[in-house]
Formats: sequence, C-alpha cells, structure tokens
Amino acid sequence: MNRLPLWLPVLLAFLTPISASAACSDHFAAQSQPSSSREVVLLCSLSFATGYSVQAKEAAWSAEHLTADSITQAEALEGRADFQEDLRLPLEDRSELMDYKRSGWSRGHLTPSGDISTKNARAETFLLSNIVPQAARLNSGAWNHLEANVRKIVKRSREAYVVTGPAFRAPLGTIGPDHVRIPSSLWKAVYLPSKKSVSVIVCKNTTPYRCNAVSQASLERVTGIDPFPNVPLSDKNRNAVLDRTLLP
Repeated sequence: MNRLPLWLPVLLAFLTPISASAACSDHFAAQSQPSSSREVVLLCSLSFATGYSVQAKEAAWSAEHLTADSITQAEALEGRADFQEDLRLPLEDRSELMDYKRSGWSRGHLTPSGDISTKNARAETFLLSNIVPQAARLNSGAWNHLEANVRKIVKRSREAYVVTGPAFRAPLGTIGPDHVRIPSSLWKAVYLPSKKSVSVIVCKNTTPYRCNAVSQASLERVTGIDPFPNVPLSDKNRNAVLDRTLLP
C-alpha cells in the first residue's frame, strides 16, 4: 500500500469541508458552481473546486479562476507531487491508486497542476478526485497543448474562468476494482469576462485524439453540465478567434 506524505493528512484536515462556501465560490464565474444533471459532491480546494460523481468515481467537472498574475507565479513554481486518494471522501465513494495500476490509462488532470501557483495547492491537483482515466498520447499531446494555450490566453486577457470535465458519449467501460468510468472525451470550457466570450474545446479520448470547438448547447446536451450558469447569455458569446487560439 502506498504511504501518504506526512503533511497531506494535516493539509486535508484544514481544507474547506465538503460543502459550499464563500471561498469555494471564488473559483466560479458569477460566484455560481456549474449546474449538472447528475448529483455531485462539492469538494473545495485551495485553487479549484470539483463536482465529484460518486457513481463514476471521478469528478463530473473541475473549476478554476485564473489570472495573469497567478499564471506567472505558477510558471515560476517548480516541482510536482505524488498522486494520492482524496481522504475527504469515504473509502467506498473514492477511487484508489490501485484502480489505475496496469489499467492501460494514464492519470489525467482536470484542473492542471501547471495552473497552480503554490506548493500546497498544486499538491491538491494530484488528488484522484481531480483525475480521470486518460489516453497517454492525449495527455502528453493535444491535451497538454490545450492547457498551455489556456495559460497563454489568460496572460493576454488578464483573467479567465475555466471548467474541465469528462464526457461519456460512447461507452468505454471502467478501470480497477472501484470501477472508475473511462471518458470517451474530455472537454474544457473557457470564459473570458473581458471579451464576454466562451469557448468549449472537446478532445476525443480515443485515437486519433482529435480536438474540436463545439457550442455550449452541444456540451450541455451531451454532458448535462452548464459550466457558467449565472453568467448572462449576453456575456457568453461564442468567439471564433478564441476557438482557434485554444485549439491545439
């Protein structure tokens, strides 16, 4: 059995409980968490929040608020952390490290560690509640480029709200004894308040790992999730230039 770092239980003990809070709402556009047709458990972390699906044993979405300053600090921060189970969740509700062992799937971040500007907050992105089964070639290829493109846009636009999650349009089964569901694709929705624009990028989790820009309506139809429910429709315009800039 993998041993937890000595500092991690202490950190988890001081994290916001599994409930909504003022601090958690700071991660959301218009102070409102993504709406979902599936029941989720809200997990509040230092630099992001996740809506965790007990049924899928993974997050339905992960939300973060990025600024140019936070990205600059994140780029200067070195190091990563070990993957760990999320002890905020009961054992029967969480995924475990053994689920990914020899599964053929990599551990893919929803909120990327590269977005996070402090050591403790970055360690939280390695909790399995922020991880989904992802094809290794997608993880290190197009998806990695998409994450880098988001950071470039944030540095130019000064601020963005980002929500990331899995989609299950085609059944790919599960992994491990906890039956962690394998997504058929992963998506990332980016809202730029300064441009009153939203872009949604979807990347297939199977060969040829192609990414496409889709409408917000298409995302909601497939996933049942509205990433920015309290942002006025007049501020959620699809922007072709933003789509092209984000696409890897």
